[in-house]
Amino acid sequence: MALKAKSASETKAAELASALVRIADREGVPLQVGVDQLRQGNRCLTPLAIGQMFRKHRDSLEAALSERGYTLIDYADQGPGQGMEFAIGSASE
Repeated sequence: MALKAKSASETKAAELASALVRIADREGVPLQVGVDQLRQGNRCLTPLAIGQMFRKHRDSLEAALSERGYTLIDYADQGPGQGMEFAIGSASE
């Protein structure tokens, strides 16, 4: 079976998941992760891209978090200029 190439949006979703995992590993859980924290690690993760990746690839984001023992508790997007935030917790809680 041939490997399926990832689309650009799947690659960005993987980058978003990786950024969330790195922050959770460093900070510990539970925690709130805002767009500014995500952008510090990867400037390509713009607010628009983050929102789109969450809506389109939520399942893969949650799967990547659960592989590391984390769970997505909540996601809030209050619109342009007003902020977005991920709430991450331990999968065992």
